[in-house]
Amino acid sequence: MTEDMYLTDDAEGAGWRLMLGDSCERLAEIPTGTVGLSVCSPPFAQLYNYSASPRDLSNSADRDEFFAHYKFIIREQLRVTMPGRLAVVHVSQIAMQKAMHGRIGLTDFRGQVIRAFEGEGWWLYRECTVDKDPQAQAIRTKSHALMFVTKERDAAMLGPALADYLLFFRAPGDNPTPVKTDVSNDEWIQWARPIWPGTPDEYAAEVWAEYGLAVPRDCWYDIRETNTLNTRVAKDSADERHICPLQLDLVERCVRLWSNPGELVLSPFAGIGTEGFVAVSQGRRFVGCELKPSYWQTAVDNLRRAEAAVSAPTLFDDAGV
Repeated sequence: MTEDMYLTDDAEGAGWRLMLGDSCERLAEIPTGTVGLSVCSPPFAQLYNYSASPRDLSNSADRDEFFAHYKFIIREQLRVTMPGRLAVVHVSQIAMQKAMHGRIGLTDFRGQVIRAFEGEGWWLYRECTVDKDPQAQAIRTKSHALMFVTKERDAAMLGPALADYLLFFRAPGDNPTPVKTDVSNDEWIQWARPIWPGTPDEYAAEVWAEYGLAVPRDCWYDIRETNTLNTRVAKDSADERHICPLQLDLVERCVRLWSNPGELVLSPFAGIGTEGFVAVSQGRRFVGCELKPSYWQTAVDNLRRAEAAVSAPTLFDDAGV
């Protein structure tokens, strides 16, 4: 089997279905207006390479080709989504590289995603900034803008870490089924902030202490960057870089806030199954697509694990309570 051979398959469980294949084609199998919420992190154009398949958005020749491909998926997301419901899209700005682009800087990937969704009929509703640890980002990306050596050599080339963003797009129309969230008022006071900071580490606490301040606790200081499904078992020799799953706590908040128990949650880029794992764990149904067989199989395993956890009897069940 060659790396770019196109395969399709299906796996199902109690309340979930995971399709192996191209979202441009397989989303057509989902009935119109049946999805209550979609959550996903699309491939970041020309940043990570996930497979050798020409169907893989990460292998687009340029940004125009990427969005020409992506728009088919955006259009299908709108078709399958209930009126008035949300699509949550995780994005980041993309750094330019001197070797590839001739200069160091940023490209406005976030803005291009917004324009692509609006061009297909979605309404941009809100957005949220997710804080990132600059030291962890420097280690992971080797960004010269974050390095101490750059600070010493020429601080004009320094720049802050790149945040993540959640973009909230609403399908036109009136929502036929109001969402009744289990999120408390105190939780919402914190989650309604426009910036969701990550967990403070010891270094951050020391910085606050230098100014005689305690680390703030009234923001989201518990989006843990490392709280992701295990990615190691999904990697193979064709992976050029790491995959970037969403944090479990971030997806959980989206699912709890913007969908009802029992409703269908969609991920067009299921990866190793983060969105499905959370959806099933939170009593929702799930449907997703994944192009890469090794990721799809790992996602199937993770979904089965979530299904087993929610169906496992408790001490009270055994006692007949």
